[in-house]
Amino acid sequence: MTDLATLKNHQFRLARRPVGTPVKEDWQETTEAVQPPPQGGLVVQTLALSLDPAMRGWMNEGKSYIAPVGIGEVMRAGGIGRVVASSHAKFPEGMLVSGVFGVQSYATLTAEQAAKTGLFPVDTRMGSVTQWLNVLGMPGMTAYFGLLDVGQPRPGDTVVVSGAAGAVGQTVGQLARIKGCRVVGIAGGRAKCDWVVGELGFDACIDYKGGNVRAGLKEHCPKGVDVYFDNVGGDILDEVLAKLAMHARIVICGAISQYNNTTPIQGPKNYLSLLVHRARMQGMVVFDYAERYPQAVAELAGYLKDGRMKSREDVVRGLENFPQALNGLFTGANFGKLVLQVAD
Repeated sequence: MTDLATLKNHQFRLARRPVGTPVKEDWQETTEAVQPPPQGGLVVQTLALSLDPAMRGWMNEGKSYIAPVGIGEVMRAGGIGRVVASSHAKFPEGMLVSGVFGVQSYATLTAEQAAKTGLFPVDTRMGSVTQWLNVLGMPGMTAYFGLLDVGQPRPGDTVVVSGAAGAVGQTVGQLARIKGCRVVGIAGGRAKCDWVVGELGFDACIDYKGGNVRAGLKEHCPKGVDVYFDNVGGDILDEVLAKLAMHARIVICGAISQYNNTTPIQGPKNYLSLLVHRARMQGMVVFDYAERYPQAVAELAGYLKDGRMKSREDVVRGLENFPQALNGLFTGANFGKLVLQVAD
């Protein structure tokens, strides 16, 4: 059994609500003793954390699909960890688990917290630790249910996905290909576009940084867009709305281009295209599908195993690098799913 008294817990707490891009003063670094587990609870050593665009929204005051992180609270984050102390029957010491641990070295959880946050064992025979934060984790679940339940692609459909080289986008595109669709990605930079076409098998990719999105959609989607999986919002959403096919489906997953705005979020100007093309636009939040996660994990793990799906992670090492790593999401600095490795 680990001697908890010898351990220190390094944490990042939210010091204030950011205005625009988070800065150093928005965070408070703290170090405290690791709290022993309560009866029926456990202590988890954080091995790796998932850094996601949604974290920026959790830092804001106001009504949303989940309560904001409170001032002074450890920043919310999902991750993979190892149980180092436990009196929980389902989670013995030594087990690898996935859950919401926060941006800290160790998380002490009650039995109620473990249940509420959906703590579950991680089977590394199905995928690596970083893959459990990517294709088999929340990004993969978002891609799976957003595309299949909300987007409802049919064989032969043209599916467009923005943020194509990111965590959610890479899985959306590969899954759409597996389901018999033509897939066009939108990504920032030639290297990312070359990767999603050459490695992931997308039919085409539009470089929004070096090219013209409107011209790219005209070239690669001559019959229009049947399904658009939107991760970025803003101008790119408007360009796709202008190129819809009849009865198109738009999946609103995120709007990373708008998250650090200091002015009101820019909504779509071309929304009347929904009327003209009898299309629909629907938001999705992955937590709504929690009971069906095992179904998605089983299917996606099968694709990883037989080689039909690939998984790329961009790993930043060291908890102390959390603030700058998180901000890299909003400049497109990451290439693949962004993971913060906290411990070996």
